[in-house]
Amino acid sequence: MDISAIGVVGAGQMGNGIAHVAAAAGFDVTLTDISPDALERARATIEKNLGRMVRKERIDEAQAAATLARVTTSTDTEAVAGSQLIIEAATENVDLKFKIFEGLSRVAGPDAILATNTSSISITAIAAKTERPDQVIGMHFMNPVPVMKLVEIIRGLATSDETYEAVNTAAEKMGKTTVLSRDIPGFIVNRVLMPYINEAAQTLYEGIASVEDIDTAMKLGTNVPMGPLTLADFIGLDTCLAIMEVLHEGMGGDSKYRPSPLLRKYVEAGWLGRKTGRGFYTY
Repeated sequence: MDISAIGVVGAGQMGNGIAHVAAAAGFDVTLTDISPDALERARATIEKNLGRMVRKERIDEAQAAATLARVTTSTDTEAVAGSQLIIEAATENVDLKFKIFEGLSRVAGPDAILATNTSSISITAIAAKTERPDQVIGMHFMNPVPVMKLVEIIRGLATSDETYEAVNTAAEKMGKTTVLSRDIPGFIVNRVLMPYINEAAQTLYEGIASVEDIDTAMKLGTNVPMGPLTLADFIGLDTCLAIMEVLHEGMGGDSKYRPSPLLRKYVEAGWLGRKTGRGFYTY
């Protein structure tokens, strides 16, 4: 399949980033969200990020203008009906994603591929909510999308070779490096990353060390650019908890995937990280 038009459903942090890199790669992009304010913020974010790239001389002003011109926005999900590839980038909520895919299956063209940016939810389960499970696939971008080079591609049980090849080609056109994962909870990145973050939260909960010392120890001891608790705040503690719950349930209740009580308590308090001004750190 020759993909020239991409639809993105959800204009949050991930959605606007996906729209940005797709448009920069030459795809015509339709970005949808039920919130007009979210669409305005998304367009402003894309414009701001393009401006930063111009100042750093990575692109020129003409390229920035052309990229922005390739992005159209709409509050009507049916606006993506003409896209050959539709990427869902909504909140990491199982019921919400099921509902979105049921709707997309009805409005998308018969040959359209439906991709989900889920970081942990079963692709096979999502595909089962559609009338085209062979054309459903996982396409997990990393945050922030314009900066991070990786895209995890996840095939459900029914995903066809044609679907995989088309999505892999599209991701590479966006300048991404792809890896292929089996459809298991957490896939590759979050299967390894989230238990690491969760264990850092548990280390804090047990009073072994302070937030700062845990992060400093991991940064300088393992040469990672960001400590686990800083990273959790950046991702969002609610997202971390949701993924840990998917891992815990999907792995049959294995205790090594049980969310830390401290992580759960912070989410209950509304301390979700950078986006709320407080998480493991205060911003």
